[in-house]
Amino acid sequence: MGITRRSALIAAASSILTVTAACGAPDNSGAGGDSNGEVPQKPKKAVTLNVLDVAGNLQLTQGMIDEFVKNNPDIISRVTYSKSPAPELAGKIKAQQNAGRVDIGLVLTGVDGLAAGIDQGLWMDVLPKFEDRLTGMKDYLEPAAAMQKLAGNAGVTVTYYPSGPLLEYLPAKVQNPPTTADQLLAYAKAHPGKVQYARPSNSGPGRTFLMGLPYILGDKDPKDPVNGWDKTWAYLKELNQYVSYYPSGTTETMKNLANGSVEVIASTTGWDINPRVLGTVPKEAKVSSMQGFHWVTDAHYAVIPKGASTDTQAAVLALLAFMLTPQQQAKAFDDGYFYPGPAVKGVELSMAPQKSQDAIRNFGRPEYDALIASNPTEVPLDAKALVAAFDRWDREIGSGKVKQG
Repeated sequence: MGITRRSALIAAASSILTVTAACGAPDNSGAGGDSNGEVPQKPKKAVTLNVLDVAGNLQLTQGMIDEFVKNNPDIISRVTYSKSPAPELAGKIKAQQNAGRVDIGLVLTGVDGLAAGIDQGLWMDVLPKFEDRLTGMKDYLEPAAAMQKLAGNAGVTVTYYPSGPLLEYLPAKVQNPPTTADQLLAYAKAHPGKVQYARPSNSGPGRTFLMGLPYILGDKDPKDPVNGWDKTWAYLKELNQYVSYYPSGTTETMKNLANGSVEVIASTTGWDINPRVLGTVPKEAKVSSMQGFHWVTDAHYAVIPKGASTDTQAAVLALLAFMLTPQQQAKAFDDGYFYPGPAVKGVELSMAPQKSQDAIRNFGRPEYDALIASNPTEVPLDAKALVAAFDRWDREIGSGKVKQG
């Protein structure tokens, strides 16, 4: 599978809210029976489960789902998968709900689609009503539990990673990589056009770099990009003098690193490992962190659209309980796409499929364990603050310098 990343934007999700606000309230009649009655422990008859992924999450979890379906034909007779950009999610679900025909039983989403659906009241409240069925949630890693709080009562965290910000470089080109914000600025000044990050609203590493700088620079309020990021905005404007252009997506920054047209790029754990597994970036690429950095974390969520039948709800709850077991969570190591990936405690690489073990052992980094253990973790900005940060970056930093890949 090629490099598939969450290019969906919270900013774009915000625009969806405007479009869908005019639509009526969800019709909970459902496509496969009653959606408001008592949810049984097990469906009365096996259901066909239609799964929609808007976050690239199936790369991590499809193996979990397939195994459950194989072992539980009395719960799920068949599963279908579809993918869609996150900005289209709310409109797609809203249309089915208004038609009284909700045939999507499970949505896998990032914080963008999650927030859009919560705002529109599209998701069922899974918690606290069904908490006793999802016992694996009690075993979340601490930062995954913090990401769970962003989901309110609707979403269930299924995968997690610390993300970044990190810097990536080729040691043949960069003998002394920057390890502080001042050193990065000095490197950019001494090597114009050789430092690059992608437009934050369309790039995980770009977004993480943007949200991570306030911690590195000691800004007044890292959660308030409007009134608390004076040092960050000043730094980005100075750095901007030495950045030739901002790609519209992360993949181009990786290709530019590989071909030598740039020398230092923003990265994350997953964007470091997975492109090297795939051969997009040379294996010998290295990463560095900047002094004082905090991990800005990320997660994927499972949500159930309102209007799903009680049988479908029962099937999804049983599936999610299975997915949150350590044995299944081990599959989330994948090829480093969301490294580490598991959201619950007690999951070791030795429990993962051999293919994942080989990929991580060949392309992973032993130093990540120490970096993850020794640096604080922070949840991302909420949707409103992130949209404000994207808007200001687009106006004051990227204006006229963002180019399509």
